[in-house]
Amino acid sequence: MLAGLWARGLALECRSATLAKLPRQGALRHLHQSTSKPALSRSAGSPRSQSSFKLSNLWNARRAFAVRAAAPSKRPFDPRFFSANAGQAEAAAAELPVLSPPSVGIWLLASAGLVFSVIVVGGITRLTESGLSITEWKPITGVIPPLSRAQWEEEFEKYKATPEFKLLNHSITLEEFKGIFFWEWGHRVLGRIIGVSFVVPLAYFALRKRLTATLPKHLTAMALLIGAQGALGWYMVKSGLDHSLMETPGAVPRVSQYRLAAHLGTAFVLYAGMFGTGLAALMDWRYANKGYWSGLKEGGARWKEILENPLVRRFSRGVKGLTALVFITALSGAFVAGLDAGLMYNEFPLMGGRLAPPTEDLFNPAYAKSPDRSDLWWRNLLENPTTVQFDHRCLAITTYAATALMYASTFHPALRAVLPPLTKRMATSAFAMANLQVLLGISTLLYLVPIPLAAAHQAGSVMLLTTMIHLLISLRRPGAAARVWRQALQRKTAV
Repeated sequence: MLAGLWARGLALECRSATLAKLPRQGALRHLHQSTSKPALSRSAGSPRSQSSFKLSNLWNARRAFAVRAAAPSKRPFDPRFFSANAGQAEAAAAELPVLSPPSVGIWLLASAGLVFSVIVVGGITRLTESGLSITEWKPITGVIPPLSRAQWEEEFEKYKATPEFKLLNHSITLEEFKGIFFWEWGHRVLGRIIGVSFVVPLAYFALRKRLTATLPKHLTAMALLIGAQGALGWYMVKSGLDHSLMETPGAVPRVSQYRLAAHLGTAFVLYAGMFGTGLAALMDWRYANKGYWSGLKEGGARWKEILENPLVRRFSRGVKGLTALVFITALSGAFVAGLDAGLMYNEFPLMGGRLAPPTEDLFNPAYAKSPDRSDLWWRNLLENPTTVQFDHRCLAITTYAATALMYASTFHPALRAVLPPLTKRMATSAFAMANLQVLLGISTLLYLVPIPLAAAHQAGSVMLLTTMIHLLISLRRPGAAARVWRQALQRKTAV
């Protein structure tokens, strides 16, 4: 009998190791099943036998709980339940707020990468003048390209009816048409892939309650913005298919620069939202579990002191203003692209042998449509290729100078002593990216806008925006849920 009790105790001791890896409720349920079944199996025996097994089960249950308490846990506390005072057996379990796991941040960063890709492909589509090759918008059936020669001929006939074919590409062949068709088709299909790869995981994470309290509202807005992007893209293409262009002397079949800027600007906003939110989610998780903040291992204790420093607050305001300037500069590039303004004044830093073109070129009365010419200034700013290129140059030079000043300020001894390591690294990265972007812009201008350089210049604008967003996130306070998790972990560790 003693040998039997010893063997059963050894078996339950092995089970207790399994219990140590289970959550609290799962351990209780597992223990109840393991102790109740042997008792039932011996119920037909003698009263003495039943009494012995009951004592044995009670002894083994107590031993299992002792092993469970002594076993080291791989996780500091259960993500759903946490006792405010682990030393008191009667302490009630306090429910912690939901904190998004790293998988949410990785998903958002991957979505931002897809948006970055669609921006680059969209730029190449415009540079190759492929955007007007598909004359219909079919959100579902448009995923499948023409598969037979008859289908290709049908699409080609539709393109032949457009102003672009009649005015510019009237000598294009079917094989050449396929080349521009696939750029536009790829751009549209990539947009659909972004929609599916964003909405499906969003629904999964929301149903599984993996999203921090503020995320569902923000991510739903991004999902709606993706849908609006598709409609806005077609609205932009329609402006280039308008047959009224045939009646305007000297008109060039191209999409409206206003709609192009809106389409590109929305893509920038979507990218910034995905990238910034994903990065913040990853940093919050790391802060909650390890106490790291912006490159500081002791950031859990210092972040509030650092962010309340007057020098850091002034630096943070400057970074926000510079980020807005980077966005506006990139958006002005959409007007340059929409008006083909990069094909004018292919020199730098001069324009026509002088720093600025003549006033009559910058504010040409021919662009005013109002009888009293009250719209002279803003129409030239947005519709005159000369003025648009000049404005983009001025914004680019201002952005570069501001980035250089921001970078130089990080070497001020008082500020450098309090800035987090990540902030200093991202300030360096932003200045390096600004230098590269200026070189790409000047090269694109001097070489008459070759497609590889122009596409790289557009991608560079997104990368510069990326470094600025990362710089902003490095000066962000941890989220509310992350702070609660961190405090709970610190209390548990202290006890």
